[in-house]
Parts: sequence; structure tokens; C-alpha cells
Amino acid sequence: MFNATKDKKLPTAMVGSFPKPTWFTESLRGRPFKVAMGDSLYREQYIDAVACYMNEQEQAGLDIFTDGDTRFDLEVGGRSWFFYTIERLNGVSGFRDSSHFLDYADIKPGHILYEVQEAYHPPAVTDKVTRGPLHFSALWKTAQKMTSKPVKFGSISATCLPMMLWNEYYKTDHALVMDLAAALNEELRELADAGCPVIQIEEPPHHFACCTTPPATDKELESYTQAFNREVEGVNTEVWAHTCWGNPNQQSFYWERPSYERSLPHLLQLNADILTLEGASNQGRDLPLLKHYKTDKKIAIGVINHTVTTVEPPQMIADLIRRALEYVPPERLIITADCGFGREGLSRRIAFYKCIALVQGTNMVRRELGLPEAEIRAADPRFAFRPVE
Repeated sequence: MFNATKDKKLPTAMVGSFPKPTWFTESLRGRPFKVAMGDSLYREQYIDAVACYMNEQEQAGLDIFTDGDTRFDLEVGGRSWFFYTIERLNGVSGFRDSSHFLDYADIKPGHILYEVQEAYHPPAVTDKVTRGPLHFSALWKTAQKMTSKPVKFGSISATCLPMMLWNEYYKTDHALVMDLAAALNEELRELADAGCPVIQIEEPPHHFACCTTPPATDKELESYTQAFNREVEGVNTEVWAHTCWGNPNQQSFYWERPSYERSLPHLLQLNADILTLEGASNQGRDLPLLKHYKTDKKIAIGVINHTVTTVEPPQMIADLIRRALEYVPPERLIITADCGFGREGLSRRIAFYKCIALVQGTNMVRRELGLPEAEIRAADPRFAFRPVE
């Protein structure tokens, strides 16, 4: 189902997270969102932060907005991406001293990601997992009422959660994942029924699993697909499947990004309308893979690298979009970033100008194709302090 991208060519969007404002000092600290909104200080800071994100995306000229993942607390290495959901599921308790986080890369003490994983103390699954107070609908409504643009709501995939859980209840990890998927499915169906135009399921782990030692078998990859499809079963809205090569503390797991080659046919079997792929970090190296597969899915290509602070030149972004158009027609191509900007890795100013550059580069290609260009108020010379000739 296409909602936000229906009949649109080269729509633009960010992935999800934006850097936390320095003045946003309150935190959920494990509370349900609607309970925390009864705290005057938290409520004011939360609403103001979401309003800032809406305003900056509007100034940049993006077509589809996000709420900046404002519900996530400022924690080491984006810990809240995992733990917002984990802390609000039933059947999970306590904590352990280590996680499965480093199973996906050969990382030792002295590497920043080793320090990140030391800050993650995952709990154990001690009973059947069921849905808890996730409050996705309330979160989305808080943002959507601030803008007439469609607001995309993203959440971690059920298949990612076992990386931060110790299974002490289920006979198999697959059984755990399927119950996680069922619990999240209830929440996502409610969110879709509330009117959310786009739901983004983040990091089905097929591509990472192809890089482990030993790499995942086809049967294991198929089990991930089964779990993803259970998670989105009956979710009646536009569904995006976001993939990237990591973003804890603005870090990728890999300096040289691996290829999507083996995982791509499995990712295309996901019951998602749109598949997102990193493109900026590898200069579009994997784009030619798309010519080997026929699909009705739209492809969202990352043209902004979230792991570098330098703002990409619009011309470079336009060049990458032109290469993508060799393999994906404009009615099936979406322009985005490789991943979210995180909460502690980039400054708000850098993230803002990366958004502007993305739309500027997209406008160059739109102009060449005779498509309407987006207004970028942040780049309008009329509003510059110093007059521009």
C-alpha cells in the first residue's frame, strides 16, 4: 500500500533520528510515554523538540517528515533504539553483563564500539513476551498534528531485539523472535489504524547476518523473513524496511561497507512496500545489483552519509541520484539518508544542512526530468542576512 509516496516521483525523507537539542535534559527513564507526558517539564521539552524537528524539515523542503525519534533518551551509542521497546515489553526482566552486540564484527577494547557495548546491559527473557505500554500511536499523533506533511514512524525490527536480550525462557531463539514479532504486530496494527501514513521497520538483519562468521544459512535468512512478515501482518499502511550498516555513536560496523549482494534477494521478499539501502557510504556501488531483480517495491537510496560530519555537496547528491535512475525509474525511487543522525554523534546544525543539501541535489535532478521542485526556504536568498546578488 502506498500512502505518502503514492503518485510521487523522487520524494525526499530522512530516516528517523535527529540530534538531541542541548536544552532537552529530561528523559523517559523507562516510563510509559503517556505517563511521562504528565510531567510538566518532560512534556514541555518533548513537544518543543518535536516542533523544532518539524520546523527544520519544513525549512529544508523534505516531503515526508519524521518525529526525530524524540522518544529516545540521550544514552550511550543510541542505546534507546533497542531499549525503548525492550523496557516496555512484558516477559523481560533484570540485566546481564554482556550482549550479543559484538557478534556482528571483530571489535576489541580500544575501539569506540567496544565501549558502546560495555554501556549496554541487556535483560533476560524470563517469561512469554507480550505487548506492553509502547504507545506508538500517541507518539505519532503528537508529531502529525504539527504538520500537514506525512509523518513517518520508525521502530526497531523484532528480529534485531535478541541482540540485546538473553533468552532464558524459549526453547529456540526463533520462537522468541516470533513472539516478539507478534507483540510488535499488535502495536503496529493499532498505529496504522490510527492513520499513520508510513511505518518504518528498522534493520531486518539479513545483510548483517551474511557477514558473520560463519555467515547465516539460507534457512536462517528465510526465518528472518518469516519473522518480519509476521511483524507487519495486517498492518494496513505504507511499510518501509530500513537497512544500513550501523549507527551507534555515529559509527558504522564496517569501514569498508560490505555488499548487499547475497542478502538483497531475501530483503526483496519482505512484505514491505519500500526497501531502503545505503548508497552514500559506498558511492552507489551496489546499485547495479538492482538490475538483476524484478520487483514492485519502491527503492529508497541513501545519498547522505550519517557517519561523516562534512555536508555533502548537492552536485554529488545529484550524481548519485542519476546513477540510481539507471536502475530504478523515478516513480519508484525515494531519496533519503543512509541512516538516522543519532542523538549524540552529529550537531543539529550539521544534520539540518545535510537535509537541505539532500533536497537541493534532488531538485537538480527534478529540474532535468521536468518535475516540480521543492521549496527550500532555508536556502532562499531573500531571507539571508546579507543580500545575495
